[in-house]
Amino acid sequence: MTNKETDFGYEKVSPIEKTKRVNEVFSSVTNDYDLMNDVMSFGIHRLWKRFAVNISGIRRDSCVLDLAGGTGDITKLVYKKLGKDGNITLCDINEDMLNLGRENLINTGIIKGVNYIRANAEHLPFRDNSFDFIILESDIDKVRIDMESQGISTRGVSKCQLLGKLMEDKLYSHHAIQDSLELSDSEIHNYVDRTIEYFTEQLGDIDKVLEFYNKKDEISFRDELFEINKTQKLAELMQDEIISKVEITPEEVRQFFESISKVELPIFGTELEVAQIVVEPKVSEDETNRIVNQLKVFREDVLEGGSSFASKALLYSQDPGSRSKGGKYTLNRKKPKMVKEFRDVSFSLREDEISEPFKSDFGWHIIKVDKIRGQEIDVRHILLTPKISDDELRLAKEKIDTIRKRIVDEEISFFDAALYYSDEKETKQNGGVIINPSTNDTRFELTKMDPVLYSQIKDLEDNSITFPLLDNSEQTPKYKILKISNRFDEHVADFSIDYVKIKDLALKEKQLRKIQEWMEDKIENTYINVNTDNRYCEFVYNWIKE
Repeated sequence: MTNKETDFGYEKVSPIEKTKRVNEVFSSVTNDYDLMNDVMSFGIHRLWKRFAVNISGIRRDSCVLDLAGGTGDITKLVYKKLGKDGNITLCDINEDMLNLGRENLINTGIIKGVNYIRANAEHLPFRDNSFDFIILESDIDKVRIDMESQGISTRGVSKCQLLGKLMEDKLYSHHAIQDSLELSDSEIHNYVDRTIEYFTEQLGDIDKVLEFYNKKDEISFRDELFEINKTQKLAELMQDEIISKVEITPEEVRQFFESISKVELPIFGTELEVAQIVVEPKVSEDETNRIVNQLKVFREDVLEGGSSFASKALLYSQDPGSRSKGGKYTLNRKKPKMVKEFRDVSFSLREDEISEPFKSDFGWHIIKVDKIRGQEIDVRHILLTPKISDDELRLAKEKIDTIRKRIVDEEISFFDAALYYSDEKETKQNGGVIINPSTNDTRFELTKMDPVLYSQIKDLEDNSITFPLLDNSEQTPKYKILKISNRFDEHVADFSIDYVKIKDLALKEKQLRKIQEWMEDKIENTYINVNTDNRYCEFVYNWIKE
């Protein structure tokens, strides 16, 4: 054999031709590579890999090269042994195998601390002594797929932009863990449960969900969603922590407004203030007693009869948000969730204690505390809502008809009628004026208004009142009348009129500066190695440090 020829099977070919053919072989088997190894070794290859990593002597601060790493199995095992100062490079000659390895690693939540290099093992593009260990074994694309699976368009989104966002989220999440910011696995699992439930409702069953999103099984799909969402939630926690103490003074708001040139002042669209009066049907005493007694029976069955609270919730609770999970919610003292009555009762109980029946705006509840973890608790509850009879609903309609007539006849103002007669505690003290949940202001921009609310008032003239509307959006039906109490036509931002909005813009700008300062400081003091393939990217932040 001459220096210009080498063996490939039973043939003698040039080194270039051999490299080409090897590439073709591995490209053809990429998707079935792990399955082939499982079949040929009866799964023993996974034990070999684990054994090799265990005896390698890898330290937590090691720099490791996984050469010919293929699908990334060994990279994944090594990654678990590396600390925050460790680094591993997955290298393979075949682009398809390398992309599959990247996808497999991202699927398990491994993003930071891994570089991907396409290279021939005979001509490696690394300086001598670049790595502490080399292990022989034959992320961005996955992120794009995940975005598209969630209905988020990736048109116009470059690979570099995705990579930059991934690095930002990983840096946030890393420091969130370092700063001991609280995020329980149960909270993420609950979110994943709700996500799976939503997907299933939309597509019909879990098999159709897995087929639609090209996932092999429910467990791996859940694991994937868990890791992705944990990173995102940790990033959000860290951002909230960074800006939590950022405040803004009236003088800073004024300076911010004056810094905007007149031609660049924002234009605020037409906004409305909307007021409503709500009348809820009165529940009979007999129906209330029936509900309360039923909950007492459930409580007794669990405490005395040994029944499962979760099973009772699954069978009888009328809360659609928790019924399928056996009534389970996770609450945190520092992050108010649920209505006040629910929170107050929950945090007053000991582990395994069950409350007496109590009332909220949603109906009647009993609560059982499963686990207390410092500021966080796992609870289960059963919700029963009273049945409203036709007679009770008719009486509510007659009452709101009377109220409306008195307002129209100018016997009483809308403001006073709301104060005296409305059953909605949140608005009655303010003359029925509704608070915009997006801005915590009383104004609703027409183009951003909730579609249901918009449909109710779109044909309403100023100072006129709707006819009674039956609202079935919650479990207990109610009647309401609405009125446009104020209108603000489209206009250029005015400091006195739009102070609340301008203050919000000024605060957001200050928060953004704080985040930018934090990010620049952490990047400067963090070891970051961006592989050659991505060093051409123009990132928002200086990830590539010379």
